[in-house]
Amino acid sequence: MKFAGSDQYVATADLMLAVNAAATLQRPLLVKGEPGTGKTMLAEEVAAALGMPLLQWHIKSTTKAQQGLYEYDAVSRLRDSQLSGIEGAEKVKNIENYIVKGVLWQAFESDRPVALLIDEIDKADIEFPNDLLREIDRMEFYVYETRQLIKAKHRPLVFITSNNEKELPDAFLRRCFFHYIKFPDPATMQAIVDVHFPGLKKELLAAALKTFFEVRNLPGLKKKPSTSELLDWLKLLLAEDIPVSALQSQDEKISIPPLVGALLKNEQDLTLFEKLLQMQRHNR
Repeated sequence: MKFAGSDQYVATADLMLAVNAAATLQRPLLVKGEPGTGKTMLAEEVAAALGMPLLQWHIKSTTKAQQGLYEYDAVSRLRDSQLSGIEGAEKVKNIENYIVKGVLWQAFESDRPVALLIDEIDKADIEFPNDLLREIDRMEFYVYETRQLIKAKHRPLVFITSNNEKELPDAFLRRCFFHYIKFPDPATMQAIVDVHFPGLKKELLAAALKTFFEVRNLPGLKKKPSTSELLDWLKLLLAEDIPVSALQSQDEKISIPPLVGALLKNEQDLTLFEKLLQMQRHNR
């Protein structure tokens, strides 16, 4: 089965090629790119397009690799042993009752191939990717408490996203197929907007995209507005019935767009924007 995009997700040709290459090689697809470029949504849309269940593991700074495999709830077992009577003794005796299966275990034991998303792997500590090397490579792991070897019935289609907060180990990178999602150009961005706002007037879309890319291309921005912020901004423009004229500058100079707080998300960037406008007015 080949991924060829979907009605809800505008995938470029190189992105579709990367998804299919990772599937052919049976290697995880490591996807990097700016926040808001659709890395997480890619896994969701590929799973839906290929008719595969999707399991998601969203990584935090405190996440450990073991949690993706399983966790042994020793505390609950101890509590049950102290509080349960004769009836509960059998439950306490069976250690399997206190093994909590992680996302990888669920993916491995599935009777049908699944898509597995390991989201924002770079949030965890530097040892996290290394701790998953064997399991992702061999598709098996050992449960020491029950002395079981868990092997994958089907190799899952693995998506791993990263925002480049940390460098990933070379040994981990060798086991992945890598793709960097470039920020959409105006034509691709227009196609993305068309999916979410199919009835948007061409004049408003053209003016909004022009303003968006002008703001995004300002030098020195701490956080450039992303695709998701553009979509939020367009939703607000429509909700507030902002006219096209409010987005168009008569002298072709950049002006503060209405509802700019949807695009610029910190005071440093707003201050920089305002200073640029002051400089423009001063130079007239």
